[in-house]
Amino acid sequence: MAEPLRAARWNLRIASGTDALVRQAASLRSQNMSEFVIGAALLEAERVLADRTVFQVDDAAWQEFLDLLDRPVRENAGLDRLFAGPFAFDE
Repeated sequence: MAEPLRAARWNLRIASGTDALVRQAASLRSQNMSEFVIGAALLEAERVLADRTVFQVDDAAWQEFLDLLDRPVRENAGLDRLFAGPFAFDE
């Protein structure tokens, strides 16, 4: 379900030069100030979040990653001891 249009309000103080520049850009896009600022903020938010959740690698690095996933499991004595118990939530 879409978020209601006026669910939150942003109050911003900006320099007059910044205001004029953003209003000019919004006008060129035939948008009002709110539409322009919200659209720009959403694009930047998506870019920042994608930078934290999507990783781009070249073909060689991707193949190396796949090879590591496909390799046989190695014994790990430390993990064997850890999972032998007791566990913190066991009674």
